[in-house]
Amino acid sequence: MEPFDVQRSLINSKFEGYKLDLPHGEVVVRYDLPYRPTQATISSNARPLAFQEVQSRITHNHLTLSNETNHALYVDSANRVVLITLADPPTFRVIYELPKTVQGTASFRRPEYPSAIFFRSDVILAADGHGLLYVLKLRDDDVSQVLGVFTTSSDSLESPFGIHSSHRESQDVAIVLLTARYYEPNFASSQRSAKSERVEFDVCAIRIDLPILDPNVLSPLRVIWQRRGREVPIYTGFVSAVNAFLLIGGSVYRELNFPQRPDEPSIYEPSPDEYAPIPRTNENLDGDKQDSPKPHPYSWTQSSDSVSVAFPLPSNTPKTKIKVFFSPKTLTLHVDSEDSDSLVGPSVPIANYSAKLLWDSISPSTSFWTWDREADRSVGLLTLHLDKANEGTRWMQVFAAAATSTSADSQQEDAEVPETLDPSELWHIRETLEKYTEALRTGQDTSGLGLGTGVPSLGQGEMDEEVDQSIGREACQTWIGLDGCAPSWWKNARPLPFNLLSTPLPGALASDPTLIIKSHIDGALFTPIGFADPPRWEHTSSFSALAFVLASKRDTRFTYHTDQAVFAFEGGTKDRGGNVYIYRVAPVSSKWAKQTVLKIDDGRGGSLLGVGAWSAPDGLELVCLTEGELVLVKSS
Repeated sequence: MEPFDVQRSLINSKFEGYKLDLPHGEVVVRYDLPYRPTQATISSNARPLAFQEVQSRITHNHLTLSNETNHALYVDSANRVVLITLADPPTFRVIYELPKTVQGTASFRRPEYPSAIFFRSDVILAADGHGLLYVLKLRDDDVSQVLGVFTTSSDSLESPFGIHSSHRESQDVAIVLLTARYYEPNFASSQRSAKSERVEFDVCAIRIDLPILDPNVLSPLRVIWQRRGREVPIYTGFVSAVNAFLLIGGSVYRELNFPQRPDEPSIYEPSPDEYAPIPRTNENLDGDKQDSPKPHPYSWTQSSDSVSVAFPLPSNTPKTKIKVFFSPKTLTLHVDSEDSDSLVGPSVPIANYSAKLLWDSISPSTSFWTWDREADRSVGLLTLHLDKANEGTRWMQVFAAAATSTSADSQQEDAEVPETLDPSELWHIRETLEKYTEALRTGQDTSGLGLGTGVPSLGQGEMDEEVDQSIGREACQTWIGLDGCAPSWWKNARPLPFNLLSTPLPGALASDPTLIIKSHIDGALFTPIGFADPPRWEHTSSFSALAFVLASKRDTRFTYHTDQAVFAFEGGTKDRGGNVYIYRVAPVSSKWAKQTVLKIDDGRGGSLLGVGAWSAPDGLELVCLTEGELVLVKSS
């Protein structure tokens, strides 16, 4: 499937922010839980959890909702499977108590959280986290009927597993996706430390056929296909538009009989002699051997009606050697300088552009350029003053092709150049260009050109570049056909990483899953299109400044979306509580969008453990599971 291609026509460059939209009436209702779940670390005599395992357990959704009825599921702290009937008020009943497994002291396989999902409205699948899978049939009374029990085996899946998702092929047959930590055959006797152990995870598909189940027989799990990757999947699901399973995770998930892809980073286990110390602030462990990267070819800033672009040039460049031509959509700049090699320090990158396409249109008649040679210095400043044709439009880059450079062989003018925060800082270019190597080594300026903090105009004085770059999770997509093989349109695909901001809201009715991908400070909503050849992701709408607003959240545990809104849920802590931030989609031409903030926990319910949604009679209703309460958020 083709990579994510953002349509510029769906990006709102004039967006200014979100306005608070208060709900009408009481929309948040809380109910005490008679059976309390827990997120406590599962006791185990094994070695500490790997980072990937900790990350997956933090984002584990303990709540499951039915797509067909008003029911929800969770497993409480006593391993009881609890069925919730969503009504006013909701009702809770224990439909099955999973037998407790006593783990031996010699066990090295870490258990998983118990999990449960709906096979269909009257059949439930429940995993105890220790290697048993139960198929339960709901009855009218307070108990359920066991239709079958599956267990791990040495010739298929051996490790404890969790249930991720299922695809129903017919009324009685479903393919269920399980995830489990992979342990090497000699893992139990290995003397390696937890830091150097190889961490990988299996995604397995099993087929459950209800008519052939026997409740009196403990059946082994029969794996129909299996994949392996370096992280627990962020999202798994079946996409009917392409008739294939989609795995989204921090790595690609390869077939076991295939070696690791050459374009996928390899997992290397260093020896004790190869461990290197982490440098402290202002510490250069390589001494003079460290190579300093070259500075950006230019610096730029913008106001509501103009863009200023500054190019550092040798101060001895004659003005007659500078040729600048403006057109409504392009820029041509040629500089003929013969003495650039005589500069003190590294050579100045000489700008030469031929009909280079700009990010947006300009007015050529009112645009101009200036040359300040500063003869007593080695570097002068050529400044272009571009008058915007569309006043109020925020430029993301100077050139249309900027930020598309992905390799060292790409053209320098196509590299991403951050916007300068303050035009008054431009004069620092001369000063710092002559000594940028020293600035780079001291960590004062990552560019060496005095480019400021690289903050776009929307976030002046508010953005933290390091925090904003870390928003979302780097992920890859893996497609698997019903037969377990890669579809024909995916076999030779090169899986490109992307920055994932949000996955579909669990339980909300949707034909196929959609994804929100980070695009600068925005969030682009993509929908799978199956009738194309090959199938592709189509950019259908955008949530303006979504990445920017999510950067301000420090306790976000779940981020989900529908086609009309994004929901960022705080995890919350005891006695403090947590909120849900709702960001609604707005037309491309709108400068403002609606934002709603609702208190999920009032400080008494505890941490948020799971969320979902169902189609209530009055509209979409959020369902939130905390450690002590069930919280319903009604449509406002």
